[in-house]
Amino acid sequence: MTLRPLHRRHRRGTDRRPRLALAVTAVFFVLLYLPIGVVVLFSFNAQKSLTVFKGLSLRWYTAFFHDNVLIESLGMSLRISLVAMAGSVLLGVALALGLVRCRTRLGSLAGLIMLVPLITPEIVTGVAAMLLFKGMGITLSSGTVMLAEITFSISYVTVILRSRIAALNPEVEEAAMDLGATRWQALRLVTLPALLPSILASAVLVFALVFDDFVLAYFTTGVDPQPLSVRIYSAIRFGVQPTINAVGTLMLAGSIGLIALALAIPRLFGRRGGLDLLSGK
Repeated sequence: MTLRPLHRRHRRGTDRRPRLALAVTAVFFVLLYLPIGVVVLFSFNAQKSLTVFKGLSLRWYTAFFHDNVLIESLGMSLRISLVAMAGSVLLGVALALGLVRCRTRLGSLAGLIMLVPLITPEIVTGVAAMLLFKGMGITLSSGTVMLAEITFSISYVTVILRSRIAALNPEVEEAAMDLGATRWQALRLVTLPALLPSILASAVLVFALVFDDFVLAYFTTGVDPQPLSVRIYSAIRFGVQPTINAVGTLMLAGSIGLIALALAIPRLFGRRGGLDLLSGK
């Protein structure tokens, strides 16, 4: 009787694919993406049906671009996203610089507080923002949505930039000041250009997150005009129209494009891209 070496049997055991894990993963992705695929498919449906597909057509995309209410909401979402992007990037860069260069216990405490919005359920943040605005006597409007989105997005910018700033060589900035530059000039001419890829990537990512956001916008928006995500929710309460499928598909395509751009920006500047964006590298 011939006995096989133990190391060969062990190697065959380790090379064996975990079929149960693969099956569970496949089921997970099917359940996750199948509804999205159905929405995309029926956005091209030639007839007004959400259950029967009768040929390809751009009918519902044309209907969306001729719907003044939805177009107005789209414009509002774009304005909110742009303002939130600019505000959160400006404040996030300043906060990241302060957290990295502040070595005291207060700086460590501020760093922990900065992470709270990332782990707090968004519905809690939305309700808290609404109660704050109403308690201060501020009427809910597009301005309150912008303030809430800026507050929520600062943490994302700070997390992306913080490790990137920590990786910078402080001697470069010190050398600029030795050559006669003021601290502000060294920051503007040396540090910020080195951070530019991460700043642009975080800006694009924040824009995509704010544009798609529903929970925070729902609790802080006024009556009219509403952001596109809130408008869609208001519309489907009276029945799902095929136009909503077209709007959802366009929002999905735009979000994927923006996130891909955010991940590609570091590579365009000669740095590592991909998921390293989240670590600020």
